[in-house]
Amino acid sequence: MTAIALATIAFGSVVASLPASAEIPAIASRQRAEKKAFTDTEIIDGFLKTAFGAEYHLAGRVDRIRKYKAPVRVFADGKSQNRKAQLAKVVADIGAKVAHLDIAMAETAEAANVLVQMVRDRDLYRTISKSYGSERAREIKTSLDPQCLSGFRKNERYEIEHSDVILTTDNGDFVFFDCAYEELLQSLGPINDTSSVPWTMFNDEVSMGFFDVYDQYILNILYDPRITAGMNVEEVKAVLPEVLADVRAWVRKVNNLPE
Repeated sequence: MTAIALATIAFGSVVASLPASAEIPAIASRQRAEKKAFTDTEIIDGFLKTAFGAEYHLAGRVDRIRKYKAPVRVFADGKSQNRKAQLAKVVADIGAKVAHLDIAMAETAEAANVLVQMVRDRDLYRTISKSYGSERAREIKTSLDPQCLSGFRKNERYEIEHSDVILTTDNGDFVFFDCAYEELLQSLGPINDTSSVPWTMFNDEVSMGFFDVYDQYILNILYDPRITAGMNVEEVKAVLPEVLADVRAWVRKVNNLPE
C-alpha cells in the first residue's frame, strides 16, 4: 500500500425529485422529525460501522481509522456559481459543527486536498471513467449506479491525504444538498455505508439534505484528537467512553439540545 495506490469510494443513493434548501418544507419537515436523543450504544454502534470498513474499495486494508491530520481545504470545480455558493455553505456548516476539524474552502485546486467536481448528470459516467478508468467505471455503474460519489487516498499511517468528490448539479436542489453533505463527510473518513443504522445519512435508504445530529456524533468522535489514524477497533473502544462524554457536551451545545 502506498499513498497514491489506495482509493476508497462511497456512493450516494438519493431521491431525485424533492426540493431543497433549509427554508424549503421538504428539508424543514425532516429536521422537525429528526431523532436527536441517542444512547451511548446507538452512537458507538453507528461510529464503528461507518468508520471501519468500506462500501467499495480498490486496495488496502479497511480495518483501521482513516482521517485527515492536516487542515482540510475544499475546491469546487464547475461552472455553476450558485452550486459553488451552496457548497461553501455546506463546508462552513460542517466546520461549525465538528469541534476539532479545520475545514474551509480553497481559492485554487492547488491549495486544496479535497477536489469537488460539479458536473451535469449526463456527464457523470464520463467523469467517473476519467477519474477511475473505464473498466472500473463500468463496474461502478453496473453494481451501484450512483448519482454522486467520493473517494480518498491515504498514506501508510492511514492519514487521508487527498479526496475526490463528484456531484451532479442538475438533479434538483435536494439531491445536490443531500449528496454534498454525504459525500463531503464520507470523504473525511467514515466511508462505509450501512443499512443497519436507521439514523445516519451513510445509509442508502436515508436522505437528509442537512447535517443531522446523529452524524455530528460520528464526525466529532472521528476527529477527536484521542481517535488517531491507524487505530483498530479495540484501540478505539478503549478510549470511546471518555471521548463520547466530551462529544456529547459539544453536540448538545451547538444544537441547543436539552441536558
